[in-house]
Amino acid sequence: MGDFGEYIVYVDESGDHGLKNINKDYPVFVLAFCIFHKREYLTQVVPKIQELKFKYFGHDMVVLHEAEIRKSRRPFDILMNRDIRRDFMIDLSSVIEKSQFTLVASCIMKEKFSVKHGVEENPYHVAMKFGMERVFLELQSRGQRGKLTHVIFEQRGLQEDQALELEFRRIKDRSRLEGLEETLEIVMASKKANSAGLQLADMVARPIGRHLLNSEQTNRAFDLLTNKFRRNQSGNVKGWGLKVYP
Repeated sequence: MGDFGEYIVYVDESGDHGLKNINKDYPVFVLAFCIFHKREYLTQVVPKIQELKFKYFGHDMVVLHEAEIRKSRRPFDILMNRDIRRDFMIDLSSVIEKSQFTLVASCIMKEKFSVKHGVEENPYHVAMKFGMERVFLELQSRGQRGKLTHVIFEQRGLQEDQALELEFRRIKDRSRLEGLEETLEIVMASKKANSAGLQLADMVARPIGRHLLNSEQTNRAFDLLTNKFRRNQSGNVKGWGLKVYP
């Protein structure tokens, strides 16, 4: 057995990483990395999410997806009832707020990015590099350097998954951060995997994007996350837990 670390990292995205047809309503790509201590994840996070599912659906086979919840698509069509939606969102917000994890978000402002790099550069790969470096530095600060820590991504398709794994390993090989290569390891999870960590990562990514596009707009979902971002000793989030590029 390897020397496994005490933490696990779940990653999900918001927005697409294409640059040729940028969505004017959402011209941002967000990659959210949620760092959980395994003990906290097993004893607190997973049971709370299971409890939420049993309460509203009667079973725990439902996979929480932010887009489907927002649009009340099956099986979330129960949320078309205004009272049920209110109660569900209160309970879901409570689960997110009480879940102990450290958040690193790597965000690409696509219009500025395309001007600077052209449309052939892959924002996903750039966001992943920024995120991996900050995740590693956080783990290192917690004494985890050299302890194998798995970074879980959701599968998207054979070619995309192969390209993602290749880039992940490329970033490790080229990193100037000593210890990163032997600390982080990628795991690709099936879209059907009922992973509490991936579902939480899915919940947090879009509110970050919406905040970046309109910080003046009320965004309760983002407000829940403000205390979870990685920070430096002075309490600064920008560049530490929230990397926005360019």
